[in-house]
Amino acid sequence: MNGDTIIEVEQLTIGYGDNVVLRDLNFTVRTGEVFCIMGGSGCGKSTLLKHMIGLYPPKQGDIRLFGCSMVHADEESRRALMRRFGVTYQGGALFGSMTLAENVAMPLEEYTDKTPEEIAAVVHEKLRQVDLAGFEDYMPAALSGGMRKRAGLARALALEPSLLFFDEPSAGLDPITSAELDRLILRLRDELGTTIVVVTHELDSVFTIADRVIMLDKETKTIVAEGAPTELRDHCENLWVREFLTRDGYKRGDCPDGTCRNRVAAERRKG
Repeated sequence: MNGDTIIEVEQLTIGYGDNVVLRDLNFTVRTGEVFCIMGGSGCGKSTLLKHMIGLYPPKQGDIRLFGCSMVHADEESRRALMRRFGVTYQGGALFGSMTLAENVAMPLEEYTDKTPEEIAAVVHEKLRQVDLAGFEDYMPAALSGGMRKRAGLARALALEPSLLFFDEPSAGLDPITSAELDRLILRLRDELGTTIVVVTHELDSVFTIADRVIMLDKETKTIVAEGAPTELRDHCENLWVREFLTRDGYKRGDCPDGTCRNRVAAERRKG
């Protein structure tokens, strides 16, 4: 991993209509790292990701990918940027009426001039990379949830992106399948040098794959902590963050006088 910056988020405020979901966000993602976006349910994790990939405009601030603004880019520049990253969604987002090969081929058919033979070769390679070689002719309904997520990842890899976004990759998976997906994410980072941004609330995955995390808080509507997950778990001054990352913070002797919940609430208000 090197120190170059691939994503810059600056003074970002996002929401829908008059509703502000998150405000005053500032963070960067470095080239070659696994960066996790964490927080409790309803804090805006997936909403932030959708703004980062250009699906929605922010209320304020800027998001730069590869040094180019997603917010202020014209349509042609935005499409060029979107070719440089891949996205995987919670359910895989595969088209149920199409085979795996046809699903993975879609971005190649839309964005490249490759021949059918060349596309077939790329499809085979991408399915191999996610351990689905031989499943080209299968329909999504014939696959397990974990296999559908890996097929969605194969499609996200079709254009050889240097940046990948994952939205809750472990959602709905059993622990063994989730661990397999974690290993696949690390393999992509290590073998291909891919930068990976993951929205998740699964602590086992975070401590396995993440180089850095940011913690979003629903109450304060902003980032309340940033750093390596083990450092935040063991040393973060914000008690709510430590409680979140241990799941049993109140049992660890942090507040033997029984006042911990009040102190955590105060920390959250402070942000």
